[in-house]
Amino acid sequence: MGFHPIELVVIAVIVLALLGPKALQSIARDAGKGMNQAKNLKDKALAELPMEEISKVSSQIPRIPTHPHDVVQMLMRSETQEKKQEAKSE
Repeated sequence: MGFHPIELVVIAVIVLALLGPKALQSIARDAGKGMNQAKNLKDKALAELPMEEISKVSSQIPRIPTHPHDVVQMLMRSETQEKKQEAKSE
């Protein structure tokens, strides 16, 4: 569900007529402040992430499975590889 540009213009005109330019300006300013706060929180969260560990995990898993069937196949492959390594070491 998306909005077409014409629908957005009609909605903006109706809101402007109901609330007035001062209220609309205040709403836009508050929305901008909220977006800035969200961006700052995202940056803080990314700064606290252990990037070394994430890169290790991402090198072990070349692609993230998106379907349950893919997860099962990946797990089965890892189990068979472990069994092969155990057999070689014995």
